[in-house]
Amino acid sequence: MAPGDSRRGEYLAYRDVGFRRNAFRLIEVMVFWSEDTEEDTTPLVDEILHSIFFLGRLYNPQFSPESIVDDGDMCECLKASYPEAFRLYSSQLPRRAPFSCVLDMIVHQFGQENEGEIRNQLQQFVEFIEGLDGAPSKKLLSTTLCVSRIVAPDSNRYYGVSLSTFGKVAGRIMVAVSCLQTWHEHVAGAVLSYNLRGSPRPVFNGTIRLPENVRCETYNISDHEAKFPCRSCGNLFGFDTNERKEWPYGNCAEVECVSKLLENEAEATEQVRFKAEATIEGRQEAEREVREELHQLLRMSRYQWDGEFYLPQCIQPMYKNDIEIN
Repeated sequence: MAPGDSRRGEYLAYRDVGFRRNAFRLIEVMVFWSEDTEEDTTPLVDEILHSIFFLGRLYNPQFSPESIVDDGDMCECLKASYPEAFRLYSSQLPRRAPFSCVLDMIVHQFGQENEGEIRNQLQQFVEFIEGLDGAPSKKLLSTTLCVSRIVAPDSNRYYGVSLSTFGKVAGRIMVAVSCLQTWHEHVAGAVLSYNLRGSPRPVFNGTIRLPENVRCETYNISDHEAKFPCRSCGNLFGFDTNERKEWPYGNCAEVECVSKLLENEAEATEQVRFKAEATIEGRQEAEREVREELHQLLRMSRYQWDGEFYLPQCIQPMYKNDIEIN
């Protein structure tokens, strides 16, 4: 074997171990937390299982659920408790990336109002995962947390994390799915305004300006350092920022966070202003383009989609009605 081949083999082995190790640890901790939480959080475990198994299916080389949960007894217990996640990961699409489930679990444990504790727990969780078994890997781990609220006494706080996948294809698939299926319609419309290359779509501009009384504060999960909104978030939501960096649209923590706020704060939603005139026909065309992009990305990954989005067991309806993608 040539020296270059050896180094490439070592890199691929490290890369693959990083995904599988983090995937298993995410599952292990979520199962532990679920058993230690008073309210029923089994749907979050079901959801993260399916989301991780789906991403393992996209990985090259592929990881089966059994290779991710390589503890035989644990795998059999999970199969018995969450059979649909094992059965449908290769035919139905997840609605969220795995770390969003971790965030929701922590919020369930410590309460929506306890921002400081939630931030501390996220930091400790990431440090724990990264500190296991050698060199750290950030696969499946979010790096950024956003907290939004209405400026008013005793207002609720809403939390979002940056997209936690790996590689461009998986990330683009999850953004497309979220636009069509998961995010609030105003947030989805803003993200739909840009194509995969980050260029504005000529057919549609759904970008918005949030009300003046909405505050969004963003932090690095690892050290709590405050972060300014990137240019992408400025373009989507009208945030004032001097940042010039544009991250891929839909990847930032602000997107999930703003979506949750608008889902729950009707008055703020009514005060959202659109930056441009947009037609129903323009939005439909943008959604059609994103659906086609999604199909192309799945074909590239040789993923046989049945047209359905996975709904975790026992979960109450919390997502948009299914949109026909065929």
